[in-house]
Amino acid sequence: MGTIHRSGVFKKTNDKARLVIATILGIVIGFFIGVSFPSVSFYKIHLPSNLRSSFDASIANDQDFIVRSPERTADNLPKIYVPTNPRGAELLPPGIVVPESDLYLRRLWGEPSEDLKKKPKYLVTFTVGFDQRNNIDKCVKKFSEDFQILLFHYDGRTTEWDQFEWSKNAIHVSVKKQTKWWYAKRFLHPDVVSAYEYIFIWDEDLGVEHFNAERYIELVKKHGLEISQPGLEPNNGLTWQMTKRRGDREVHKFTEEKPGWCSDPHLPPCAAFVEIMAPVFSREAWRCVWYMIQNDLVHGWGLDFALRRCVEPAHEKIGVVDSQWIIHQVIPSLGSQGKSEDGKPPWEGVRTRCKKEWSMFQNRLANADKAYLAQLGKE
Repeated sequence: MGTIHRSGVFKKTNDKARLVIATILGIVIGFFIGVSFPSVSFYKIHLPSNLRSSFDASIANDQDFIVRSPERTADNLPKIYVPTNPRGAELLPPGIVVPESDLYLRRLWGEPSEDLKKKPKYLVTFTVGFDQRNNIDKCVKKFSEDFQILLFHYDGRTTEWDQFEWSKNAIHVSVKKQTKWWYAKRFLHPDVVSAYEYIFIWDEDLGVEHFNAERYIELVKKHGLEISQPGLEPNNGLTWQMTKRRGDREVHKFTEEKPGWCSDPHLPPCAAFVEIMAPVFSREAWRCVWYMIQNDLVHGWGLDFALRRCVEPAHEKIGVVDSQWIIHQVIPSLGSQGKSEDGKPPWEGVRTRCKKEWSMFQNRLANADKAYLAQLGKE
């Protein structure tokens, strides 16, 4: 009997020992598991949105335990920051960002994808007064439906233009007593006109009897011109020899000027030069030129000598199209928009401002060059 008693005690002791050992082993194993998986974050478990919403709602009532993903905002929007987006759009997903626009006219009804039967490939702008309506009518009729027409009205008269059928499909911008470069800086931002391969920025007093727009585009592409203008009929409103029409060629890129006018045959006004009267810019060239236009220098004088900064090599990519030529009618309509001061006619004040702006632009450009070189430590 004594033996049996001792055996029972020994058995109970062994059971307790096994329990202690199992407990210790469980703690050790649990510890190592804990080390291997330090935390379980609910926000790292990608649940379907409907389940996640239900889960968030169920725990939101417990003030001591609220789980929110750091990848979402308080109102459950994705938290986004994309530094490569356009400035100001960094908080938007790239897929919704539309950095560029166009001037295509759209309907107010129907499917957006069906709005446009044809997308114009080129943009033509004229800065106009109603008195020149008949000449502009002739000009516009030289451009096919591949060209979007945009009129800038410096006299405030727009509705009268509806006497022309094409005017109903044109874009009209009206601000009184402004110049085409004022309009261009404010309404022709490169991101707004990026849909157009070429942009025409023309005056209103141009004769186009010998001009064909489609042929002009063909020649510009053929000769690799990023900045161009039609040749001017000799002795009609001619200021520079470079813009004078040559009757024996399609295009020219060089000329000879008066002695001492050209320090280098590859520089303006002997090359890399067109006037601001009727320039045509490629999309890429205009993106550069637009940034060079000054907000307060509205006449654009001096800009023609600086256009070469926007294309390389400029003496190859700037030229005059001779076989598609125009006539400068020299109508001083802009001068009449000035103000008479000190007994002087309005046009004289406008002319004085033009010359002053040219000097101011040259100084700004020279100072900008100097500041840039100083920043590089080269001056």
